[in-house]
Amino acid sequence: MSIYFEVERKINVPKEKAYESLLDLDDAQHWMQGLVRMERLDDGPIRVGSEWLETRKMFGKEATEHFEVIELQEPEKVILRCDGTKGTTGKGEYIFTHTVKSEGNHSIVALHGEIKGLTGLSKIFGKLMAGSFKKACAKDLDALKQHLEK
Repeated sequence: MSIYFEVERKINVPKEKAYESLLDLDDAQHWMQGLVRMERLDDGPIRVGSEWLETRKMFGKEATEHFEVIELQEPEKVILRCDGTKGTTGKGEYIFTHTVKSEGNHSIVALHGEIKGLTGLSKIFGKLMAGSFKKACAKDLDALKQHLEK
C-alpha cells in the first residue's frame, strides 16, 4: 500500500522558468534547505535516465539519497524516483511528480509524493512520517518560490 501527499504553490514566474528550475541541480544550492551537495552520476543536460546523489543535513546528520529522472514532459511535468535501497533511508521507493501549470503570468507548481515499498514497522512509521515528508516538500517549494521571485 502506498502513502500519498500533495503540496502546491503559486509562483510569480512563467511556467517555463518554474519547470527549468526543477531541473537545475547547480542552482539548487541557492535555495534547497539543508543541501550539502549534489553529485551527478551522468553528464550533459538532465533527461530521462539522469541520476544523481543528493546529500542533505537532516537532524544534525548527513543523509544521501539516489535520484533518477523517470519522466519529463517539458514544460509541464517532472517525475523523479528516489530509490531508498541505494541511500541512507535503506528502504522504500519515493516518487515525486512535479506538475507546472500557467495561471496568467504565474505558475502553479504541484508536488505529488508517493511512498511505496515499506514493510513491517517502517510501513507503520511511514504513515506517521507522511506529514513530515509533506512539510519538508512544502518548505522546499516555499524556498524555490522565494528564490525565483527575488
